[in-house]
Amino acid sequence: MNLTSIIVPVVNEEAIIQATLSSIQDNSAIEIIVVDGGSTDHTFKLVSEMGIKIIQSPVYGRANQMNFGAKIAKGELFLFLHADSKLPENYLDLITKTLVNPNIIAGAFELAINSNKTGLRIIEKLVNWRSHLFSLPYGDQGIFMRREVFEEMGGFPELPIMEDFELIRRLKKRGKIGIIPAKITTSARRWEQVGIWKTTVINQLIIIGYFLKISPLKLKQFYQQNKN
Repeated sequence: MNLTSIIVPVVNEEAIIQATLSSIQDNSAIEIIVVDGGSTDHTFKLVSEMGIKIIQSPVYGRANQMNFGAKIAKGELFLFLHADSKLPENYLDLITKTLVNPNIIAGAFELAINSNKTGLRIIEKLVNWRSHLFSLPYGDQGIFMRREVFEEMGGFPELPIMEDFELIRRLKKRGKIGIIPAKITTSARRWEQVGIWKTTVINQLIIIGYFLKISPLKLKQFYQQNKN
């Protein structure tokens, strides 16, 4: 089995990072690289205590962190995992079987949100419908691809926001995006902090703004102003 590098960008994730990493440890077929983007809490210390590689990105921002992690990764396959997401148990086999298809250039998982709220069940269904119908997964769905594909694409576009969206758009021009019918489970915290429907509206406004060619920096500022 090819070595898979799991790259996890973090900023101030002391509350959840150990649980996320514990769910994927102890496997000789993977390496985990945590890339810190300027944490001021105990994230760096907690990851180090687990014996997992954590590095400081020279440039902050999720796209920069993931690209920096990829530069030092040793794997033939890359999986980019958000700090608040947990992979399905058999994720390695699922990724390998998906990428065996020469027509599939990259992939991601279906999404599950760790909450019993009815509104979030609806969000899950909409996300998974969008992913399958338009081959358009987002970063919280665990985007993966072969190393050579990532390097040929030039990595994640170094944007302050929408880096995952733009990379997938570029990948779709090169091949098929496979959506694995197994769920990656992400925290409900962003929906619970801001509100389910407010979060959804904010996300859609950012996508619309991106298509209207509004500056990604302005979109990032809008997101930051409305996420609390």
